Amino acid sequence: MANARVTVHPEARIDRIEPEVHGHFSEHLGRCVYDGLWTDDTADEDGFREDVLELLADLEIPVLRWPGGCFADDYHWEDGVGPQEDRPRRRNLFWAQGREDVPEESNAFGTDEFLQLCEKIGTEPYLAANVGSGDPQEAADWMEYCGYDGDTELADRRRENGHEEPYEVPYWGVGNENWGCGGQMSPEQYAREFRRFATYMGSMDNLMLDYDVELIACGFEGHEWNRRFMEEVASGRWGVDFPLDHLTLHHYYGRGMTVSESDEDDYDELFVGALEMEDHIERIASTIDAVATTRDIGVIVDEWGTWHTEAVPENGLEQPGTVLDALSAAAVLDIFNHHSDVMTMSNIAQTVNVLQCLVETEGDEAWARPTYRVFDLYAPHKGNDALTTSVDTPSREVERADDDLPFVGASASVADDGETYVTVTNLDCRDGHTVEVAIEGEDADAADLDAEVLFEGQDPGLEVDASNADEFTAEDLDVDVDGDVLTVDLAPSSVAGISIQ
Repeated sequence: MANARVTVHPEARIDRIEPEVHGHFSEHLGRCVYDGLWTDDTADEDGFREDVLELLADLEIPVLRWPGGCFADDYHWEDGVGPQEDRPRRRNLFWAQGREDVPEESNAFGTDEFLQLCEKIGTEPYLAANVGSGDPQEAADWMEYCGYDGDTELADRRRENGHEEPYEVPYWGVGNENWGCGGQMSPEQYAREFRRFATYMGSMDNLMLDYDVELIACGFEGHEWNRRFMEEVASGRWGVDFPLDHLTLHHYYGRGMTVSESDEDDYDELFVGALEMEDHIERIASTIDAVATTRDIGVIVDEWGTWHTEAVPENGLEQPGTVLDALSAAAVLDIFNHHSDVMTMSNIAQTVNVLQCLVETEGDEAWARPTYRVFDLYAPHKGNDALTTSVDTPSREVERADDDLPFVGASASVADDGETYVTVTNLDCRDGHTVEVAIEGEDADAADLDAEVLFEGQDPGLEVDASNADEFTAEDLDVDVDGDVLTVDLAPSSVAGISIQ
């Protein structure tokens, strides 16, 4: 007998699910770049790891953020262009890096290498400019180097470095965490810096560039900070017409949890932390609407995911990859779908080897973590119209989080050809749940159904490595059909994708 019900309302469309909501983030941190994306060993002719690039290309990631993170506000892009043997070795002020775990940056992987990576895996680049220790000229020069097709020293330098045509980088972040590691700025101070940088960066696509550029401001989880920032930006000569296309926030959770020592109560607390994403999105959207409108300024969450106690600067923020992390990602992706009317991008932290990475490497081996499997399962949502979804589910009180954990979550979307896709998650790691899925006005008996499930029968806290990674792929899921109602049995800590055509 079902104890949870998901109702999909096809007539209540929310908005398009931007593919960029499935974006990713790579920083010069730990083994993300060196030994992750790029290395002298097990590499192609350009230095990239073919095994990693193949996994990322298969996932069809829409956008990749680089070079940080905190690293961005102490990074000077000209150090990382030109002949690699001539590039200076610099400090990495914030992170141990590479196999040696040293706080140094070789600059062997720079702008051209990153943009070549994006071309190889078919993703759009998102570059974060240095506001904390840089200046507007450095940022505008970077944009010119990447994107100008004319006859200037910087455009010619790009050609000399092997790329005749402009790269056409569409997304530019104006700093990173400037309330913290990017300069410890007050919201008013950052707003003035943003206006100063945007004067030059935001003018580049008027005459210099043959494509549109979107500027991204760095917000904060403390939403009063965002309000003061927006009000100060709007007080300038541009008013609400300033060149600000997106406002970001970062949300990490699970920071008090040691995976190897955790229990089911810790699991519940982790999921409650992930579900807090909904409140943050609603609050930052309200802040934007109070000054401008979310029709013009989108919400981006360009760093998110689990951050456990195992991940420390000294080890390059490496932590175990588990089903727990993957389930939290499923819950967050459902939230993003629910808010497709304001969400324009997200970037999970980070792509390879760091925090809640999708791909992990060790020596000459690379494998997909469970979070990779969730992104693959959710891929059919990309570009669809999100549908309003109601969920009736049991829950459990989580005392340490002072909140309840709803066991079953879901989201739904419809493609241009009429195919409906529903994802359903069981966040209960103790018990399975029988879930009814009803699509209003849909004759399920006459529809073609295809359903898959992830993690059925798997230990949610088990560390996934090269020896067992293939055990976490999707399996077929049985669906019972009775009129307009589909019924599925979801095992503890599992997530399903159901296609109805």
